[in-house]
Amino acid sequence: MTDAATSPSPALLAKAAVPATIVGIGAAVLLFGVDAIAHALHGVWWEDLPELLGIDGEARWWAAVILIVTGALVGLTLWKAPGHGGHDTATVDLVSPPLPLRTLPGVAIALILGLAGGVSLGPEGPIIMIATGLTVLAYRRFLPAVPIPAVLMISTSAMLGAMLGTPVAAALVLTGVLGGGAAGQLWDRLFTPLVAAGAASVVYHLLGGASWDMGLPDYSAQWVDLLSASVIATVGAALGVAAAATFAPAHRAFRRLRHPMLYVTAGGVVLAGLALIGGQITMFKGAEETAELLENVDSYAVGTLALIVVVKLAAIVISGASGFRGGRIFPAMFTGVALGAFAHALIPSIPLTLAVASGVLGVVFAVGREGWLALFGGVLICGSVGVLPVLCVAALPVWLVLTRAPHMLVHVEPEEAAEPPAVPAR
Repeated sequence: MTDAATSPSPALLAKAAVPATIVGIGAAVLLFGVDAIAHALHGVWWEDLPELLGIDGEARWWAAVILIVTGALVGLTLWKAPGHGGHDTATVDLVSPPLPLRTLPGVAIALILGLAGGVSLGPEGPIIMIATGLTVLAYRRFLPAVPIPAVLMISTSAMLGAMLGTPVAAALVLTGVLGGGAAGQLWDRLFTPLVAAGAASVVYHLLGGASWDMGLPDYSAQWVDLLSASVIATVGAALGVAAAATFAPAHRAFRRLRHPMLYVTAGGVVLAGLALIGGQITMFKGAEETAELLENVDSYAVGTLALIVVVKLAAIVISGASGFRGGRIFPAMFTGVALGAFAHALIPSIPLTLAVASGVLGVVFAVGREGWLALFGGVLICGSVGVLPVLCVAALPVWLVLTRAPHMLVHVEPEEAAEPPAVPAR
């Protein structure tokens, strides 16, 4: 039974909701601004320059050139920018220690360059670092009594709400993070993070942010779907595990070059080779590419879809391991969609909506190790809550594959990590 004396009063929770709402609005504006800048730079590199030079911006060789240039520019940023681009996103989870204010511009530059240049990483890691750094600084200035861990939860929730368009994802992720605490206090601890996430998701939609509605067909569950979903999700998990097993060795291999200009540029060269093989559909964070793939799914051959899955997984590994700044959840969702499209093309009797949701479940679970987020991602992509019961069953064999499998995360010694101070300073 919950002890009322340990729970904050409704008045105190309502008071805490005010700054959390401000954080949510700020997170939405920050994400929209970064997206807008990256989109503008994308237009310069992929449309304006090719038109000026009289070349085909869709050509694979041009994609290879842009990726190499992007690698060099991100490497230069990591070398010269104060704070060297913040935490290496290959070595930290979504919630990482807050960065000093002077480090955040370098994080933003590295993120924007990668998003515009076609690197197979999403914005989630770096954009959460930026939001966290700014939010911690603001709370220390105006509300110093709020514990830093609570501020981290608020800022992370706000950005998750903005990126995924709903506070539900933040609730699911934070339930996993906070679930070890007293059950009666869980929603007290989730209250302000959910306020921030709700405000962020609403404001981001009002600003015209991207939607996750992919227009997939309606879905109605059949008994055979339990088997189909389990097989697709398990295959996705196995592919994710195979990619995760190569992540740390690839990270070590690139770091043998020692200098960021060398190892990030080398990553750009390898990504250029992958772009020549897989084309631009296997580049970028994957959100727009997901819509493109599903809109034209019937025009892709089975072999082409298999190639897209393999190349995209390789691109995720190389992008993260070679020093580019970004998250792996968004491109993992695209990979899961491509795997689902492959399964549907191979066996057309499997509903496309179910196949896509199951593929997303398996790949995202393996890459991110967030079970709730993987389930939510599958439902989000297909736009049908009807797949949820089937996905919950499919998640069971997936976990058997993942329970002792390697994570797509590099563990480094404290002195090797050279983390910045835990509390930001002016």
